[in-house]
Amino acid sequence: MEVLVITIPDALQLRSPMENLPENSSSSETPIDKTVKPKPGLRLEIRGAGNYYKGILHIGSTLIPISDDILRELQTKTALPSDEFFRLFVEKVGYSTYLQEQIQQEVKNAGDLNAQMSAIQRILRED
Repeated sequence: MEVLVITIPDALQLRSPMENLPENSSSSETPIDKTVKPKPGLRLEIRGAGNYYKGILHIGSTLIPISDDILRELQTKTALPSDEFFRLFVEKVGYSTYLQEQIQQEVKNAGDLNAQMSAIQRILRED
């Protein structure tokens, strides 16, 4: 029986992936965070007819459905000053103490109450 021996040149030989790493690299380096972080503040989404909930409130990455009745009531109050509208908004949309606190905290984190409430009031008027 004859044995055939094939020699592979060094340039074609497969190397361990670890051999290509720089000497000072380690797996303990801080990984790059590629997740998308929502902007702070409240965002109101008005969805078209045919959706179970027409309104969705975005609090960071949390979505809160808003009933059509509450949306209609808020639409009638869009002429209120921002701070009064905000109190009404928190009362109507925040169906629990926890949710009311989350809405208030998100507005505080984002900063400008007037800008956020003006944007929500404008969205409600346009619907």
